[in-house]
Amino acid sequence: MEKLVVASNNYGKIDEISAILGSYFEVISMKDAGFDLDIEENGTTFVENARIKARAIYNQIGGNVLADDSGLCIDALDGAPGIYSSRFFGKDTAYEDKFIEINRLLDDVPEDNRTAQFVCSIVFIDKSGKEIVAEGKLQGILLSKPRGENGFGYDPIFYLPEYQKTTSEISESQKNSISHRGLALAHLLRLLKLK
Repeated sequence: MEKLVVASNNYGKIDEISAILGSYFEVISMKDAGFDLDIEENGTTFVENARIKARAIYNQIGGNVLADDSGLCIDALDGAPGIYSSRFFGKDTAYEDKFIEINRLLDDVPEDNRTAQFVCSIVFIDKSGKEIVAEGKLQGILLSKPRGENGFGYDPIFYLPEYQKTTSEISESQKNSISHRGLALAHLLRLLKLK
């Protein structure tokens, strides 16, 4: 089975990607592939940031490379935090503290109007250097209090009305089939003609 280097050392993300692509590739982190340089994400869109990460790794070690850039886009905040989701209120700020700050920013917004999207853009580069872009989005509402034990990042406050659960309360397999990353990876598999 061919290796696929994912431009991340976030093992929650690696596990999600492996659950979906593991039948087609041996999914490994960039650290496990021997890439330990810092990559400056200075793009202005999710796709640009994913491309920067994918190209940096491909240019250094070659092979099949996948990079995603994803984040939370809050409608009442004009799409913020967007590409800055992981660095929102500081890179080392705990997500529980980020939830508090988001609630403060949305204090005057009724819960039904606290709509948001998880957005994921993926750039896949194959061994020959060919690039494929895939995207996925998941619509939801932000809760004022976190719920659930699964997932990571903003999952505990991202509520899915049709399931009456947050993305931290649904099963891993269900999340992989409906999440922004799951939808983007399914899109990628179709583009690669693997599904």
